[in-house]
Amino acid sequence: MTVMKNMPISFPGLLGDWEFNPDPVAIHIGHGIYWYGIILAFAMLMGLLLCMKQSRKFGLTEDNVLDMVLWAVPTCIVGARVYYVLFYLDRFRNADGSLDWGKMVAIWDGGIAIYGAVIAGALVAFLFTRHKKLKFAAMTDLTVMGLMLGQCIGRWANFINREAFGGPTDLPWRMRLWTSTTEFIEVHPTFLYESLWNLVGVLLLLFVVSKYRKFDGENTWFYFLWYGIGRTWVEGLRTDSLYLFDWTFLGQPIRVSQALSVVMVVVSAAALIYELGIKKRDGSDLLVNRTAAVTSAEIEKQEDEHGNQN
Repeated sequence: MTVMKNMPISFPGLLGDWEFNPDPVAIHIGHGIYWYGIILAFAMLMGLLLCMKQSRKFGLTEDNVLDMVLWAVPTCIVGARVYYVLFYLDRFRNADGSLDWGKMVAIWDGGIAIYGAVIAGALVAFLFTRHKKLKFAAMTDLTVMGLMLGQCIGRWANFINREAFGGPTDLPWRMRLWTSTTEFIEVHPTFLYESLWNLVGVLLLLFVVSKYRKFDGENTWFYFLWYGIGRTWVEGLRTDSLYLFDWTFLGQPIRVSQALSVVMVVVSAAALIYELGIKKRDGSDLLVNRTAAVTSAEIEKQEDEHGNQN
C-alpha cells in the first residue's frame, strides 16, 4: 500500500488533532539530501561511538573499531541494497524483461534491507579479524551493541518516509497516514515497535548480558535471539515485506525477513543453551580476561626486573 509523503502524520488515539508533516527531503540540492540518509548516518555514528567507548571491555581497542568500520560501512550499504534488489528483482526490469542496472544502483530512490547489511557486516568482521589476528567472536560481541543502537535510531527514518508501517488497527497508538488528499488509513506504527524493542535490547546488552558475559560470542547470540524474536513479530504486521520469490508455506507467501528471523531464533537459542548449559562456560576464555592476564604478567615481569636491577 502506498501513502502520500507530503501529507501529515498523526496519532489520533494519543495526540488528538496534532499533526506532523515532515518533508522527506532535508535540503533540496541535486537529487536532494534526505532525512532518511541523515538519520541513518546519525544512527551509524552513535553505534560507532558506543562501540569505541565499550571496546576495552572486550579486549579490543578504539583503533580496531575504526579500522573495521572503514571497510564495514560501504560494504554494509552495498549488502543492504543487493539484498533488497534480489528479492524485489521484478521491480528492476525493463519492459523487455532485461535488468535495469541504472535503477538497481539508484539507492537514493530508496530500497535497502537491514539483513543484507548484517550479512555483509559479518563477512567484513570475519575477514578483518582474520587479517588482524583478532578474536572474531569478541569483535562481533562488541559490534552488535552498536548495530542494535543504530537500528533503534534508524527506524525513525522510516517514520519520516511514511514507510515500514503495519496493517490497519484501532489501537490507541495507531498511526494515521494519507493515501490521497481525502482518504487516510490508521495502521500499526511498526517502525516504533521495532525501535522500542531494539532500545530494550541495547539496554539489556549494556547492563545485563555484557556485564555477566561467560564466553566470547554471547552478546552476538543474544542479539540474534532478541532481534529475531522482535522481527518475527513485527514482520508479521508489516504490509511491505520482502517475499521469498513465489514460494509459499501453508498457502501463504513466505516473508523473507520473518523466515530468516525464525531460523535465527532457533539457532541462537541452541547456541546459548549449548555454551552456557552444556559446556558450562565460566568466562575464563574471554579475550578481555586473557588480555588482562597477559598484561598483568608483563607488569609483574617488569617489576621483578626493576627490583633485581636495584
